[in-house]
Amino acid sequence: MKQLSILLLAALAAGSSVACAQPAPSSPPPPPSVARSSAAERLYAAARPKLLQIRTVVVAAGQQSSIGSGFLVGAGGFAITNYHVVSQFALEPATYRLEYTAADASRGELTLLAIDVPNDLAVVRIDKRDAPFFQLDARAVAGGVPKGEHLYSMGNPLDLGFTIVEGTYNGPVERSYNERIHFTGAVNPGMSGGPAVAADGRVVGINVSKQLGGELVSFLVPARFAVALLKRAQGNVLLSRESIRAEIGRQIAAWQAGLYKSVDEQGFRSISFGPYRALESTAPWFTCWARTTAGQVPKPRATVDTTSCYSDTRLFIASDLNTGFIQVTYSYFRSVDLNPFQFAAFLSQHVESPQIGGWSKKWYTQQRCHEEFIAASATGDHPRLRAVWCARAYHEFAGLYDVSVSTMTQNSSSEVLVAALSLQGVSYENAVTVAKRFLEAVQWTP
Repeated sequence: MKQLSILLLAALAAGSSVACAQPAPSSPPPPPSVARSSAAERLYAAARPKLLQIRTVVVAAGQQSSIGSGFLVGAGGFAITNYHVVSQFALEPATYRLEYTAADASRGELTLLAIDVPNDLAVVRIDKRDAPFFQLDARAVAGGVPKGEHLYSMGNPLDLGFTIVEGTYNGPVERSYNERIHFTGAVNPGMSGGPAVAADGRVVGINVSKQLGGELVSFLVPARFAVALLKRAQGNVLLSRESIRAEIGRQIAAWQAGLYKSVDEQGFRSISFGPYRALESTAPWFTCWARTTAGQVPKPRATVDTTSCYSDTRLFIASDLNTGFIQVTYSYFRSVDLNPFQFAAFLSQHVESPQIGGWSKKWYTQQRCHEEFIAASATGDHPRLRAVWCARAYHEFAGLYDVSVSTMTQNSSSEVLVAALSLQGVSYENAVTVAKRFLEAVQWTP
């Protein structure tokens, strides 16, 4: 995670000019309350022996490669952390090993028992069987924590030592496909995998990430996902080192199948760009932004109106591999006073060739592209299109692809709609289904 700058806000009050209301002499004094700082002190003292720092160590060098946090959740040494904290070991168990350091400076090796890639969780086990452990909040598991309740997040930020952070529970994030809790507290690098607890010390969520563009906007994985994963780990179906990659691939494939089923179920709406129409997803976890060149000075000789819609559906697989993203971009080009040749030159300068970004020989095959022209419909409502399809496969996860489809209308010399679709970590069947709908939706009103 990138570190955010913290703005310190100071509030000054002129006490001499403010009249403070006093209770009537006959009113009983208010009951004493526990200060938040005192509550945090009590919670941390009880939690300290249940907290872990988790390190991924390079076997050959004997030095750490990454750090995170975790916490004990069951008798027998079971602990919860994030998948991304242990991902290096999960993907390359011959290169890395896992170890923990407790608050009392004791340390030892960790065993990875289970992973939940979509919810960024993992269950590990320490070599102590009688250590104290956290209880999970039954209200959180049932979804009954009230918005505004005070929470306390714990972990080891930036390898500075174990700490506790106060914040507020703000319920599930509304525009996210994978369920996350909005926590207004400072979750910093190294705290990933640590617990966020209520005033009674029970775990409501697991630290997972923060918003880079905001102040004290952090996210937690709901505790109910940890309950399900812990049950799996405590059973007899455990991961072997040889099966971890296959399990990661299986989970990605199952997750993307659910994602594209949900996209279809959420439905679409028609949107207009001049005389052209196209489709936009109505799923709440799609966000759209628009921009235009119409107001530029000096006045442009051709205008471009662009709308980009993208999904909040990224999955962390490795430090150099995120997948699961969907993006649709529409750009409507219109000539103001350019002749057809000038307009064609303008388009050639502003329309880029399709390219799937972030190519890595480690994870992907080289992309392959195919160009074709799609004839206009007999009724004239579907314009002639130039379409370019590009795809690349994942080396490690069979049956998954990154796909891009770019199309340009070919029916006018003074206005053009350019549309681009990008799908990450998608099956062949889902890519074909979505791309076909995307192309068929491009229509024209003569």
